[in-house]
Amino acid sequence: MLFGAESTWETNMQNALCLKTTVLPGGKIEIADAELPSGASVDVVVVLPKSARLPRRSAVEILESAPGHRIFKTAEEVDAYIRKERESWDR
Repeated sequence: MLFGAESTWETNMQNALCLKTTVLPGGKIEIADAELPSGASVDVVVVLPKSARLPRRSAVEILESAPGHRIFKTAEEVDAYIRKERESWDR
């Protein structure tokens, strides 16, 4: 179903394509429609059903999932790094 402006309407209206799809394993979605122009950049908005709740994650869990993870694993490693950094300022 395509929503949007016809040639006689305002030219600043955007076309929108409203589709339903199923979330694939790994949290992926796939969108295929002949109306989509090949190579065009598009915005995608995902609306979750009200019953779907995103799991709450702690700040540590979010940091651990980030690429590269954390540089330091313990507070002692942070202290040692800061100490070496400060010593290098005195040189």
